[in-house]
Amino acid sequence: MAAVRLSAVRKVYDNGHVAVAGATFEVADGELVALVGPSGCGKSTLLRMIAGLESISSGTLHIGERAVNDLPPRDRDIAMVFQSYALYPHMNVYDNLAFGLKLRGADRSRIDAAVRGAAATLELEALLDRKPRQLSGGERQRVALGRALVRNPQVFLLDEPLSNLDAQLRLGMRAEIGRLHRRLHATMLYVTHDQIEAMTLGQRIVVFNAGEIQQIDTPMRLYDEPANLFVAGFLGSPAMNFFRGRLRLHPGPELQCAEGSLPLPAGSPPASLPDGTELVVGLRPEDLQVEASPHEDPPRAFLHSEGDCHIEAQVESIEPVGNEIFLTVRYGGAERVCRVPPQALPEPGRALHLRYAASRLRYFDAQSGLRLP
Repeated sequence: MAAVRLSAVRKVYDNGHVAVAGATFEVADGELVALVGPSGCGKSTLLRMIAGLESISSGTLHIGERAVNDLPPRDRDIAMVFQSYALYPHMNVYDNLAFGLKLRGADRSRIDAAVRGAAATLELEALLDRKPRQLSGGERQRVALGRALVRNPQVFLLDEPLSNLDAQLRLGMRAEIGRLHRRLHATMLYVTHDQIEAMTLGQRIVVFNAGEIQQIDTPMRLYDEPANLFVAGFLGSPAMNFFRGRLRLHPGPELQCAEGSLPLPAGSPPASLPDGTELVVGLRPEDLQVEASPHEDPPRAFLHSEGDCHIEAQVESIEPVGNEIFLTVRYGGAERVCRVPPQALPEPGRALHLRYAASRLRYFDAQSGLRLP
């Protein structure tokens, strides 16, 4: 395996469209890095540049110790798995797995050993004589992975490989790819628009938007310490709640929004901010907790701290999904989402008391969108 290093890699099309605006990062030898972002943000274009399927306008791409900007795809020692399975319908599974090695002139014994080894790894031994039309979607995707695996490349490139599968198959194949990476210690770049895939598979995640890298970090640091409003809003389901307004320091700190205000714990806004600063405050749905009613019997136990703040919101809708409830409330002229444990809740239209801790608030500059320290 080998590391992949991008230095100011840029893609500009003839019409002037900048698809990738100077990507710089490294995928370590044996690391699985996920590239995530909305459709059209440039992540697949970047993967295709690494594969050699798109030219690089400027910058340098290294695979291992070699600069590969001008090398054709077959000389880069990579294997790519596409969104479509791209299997040959007239060939059985064995021949689909063997096809790439046959093209490269490998001898029969090496081909057979590689195919059977990949089939064992992906539990395809019983399917080697079947044609693609006789396989399920998950089985076809495993064959596509196996076709890359037999090559034993330096780098695996996966471009939204699970997007054509239903939810249950995606879950199974996600686990399969994770197990495969741990077993092979392979260098992998995994492109997806699905944040769950990125969070569960990537050892690190590169967040893309509009051709630019927004942040690179481990999944939980991205979730807990987003660099800007885009990352904060893109990662997390349901998305982070945002409150936009102006900071008022007296008589007590609060964010004065268009309708109503959001109380802020004493000392929690960045100390250097003057009164009247325009801010965006973010709060994850799981950090808006339902406050126990003083008349509730028996009362629920909550851990309180001096930094807790309290608001009263109106219940809009209640969506129980088994182990949790998605609760939509209206506060400050907008809908907010809470993620709460199963419990008795007021009917829609009724008031509800919520609380949140100072440590869970995230502050962003309203103009640049950057998170404030």
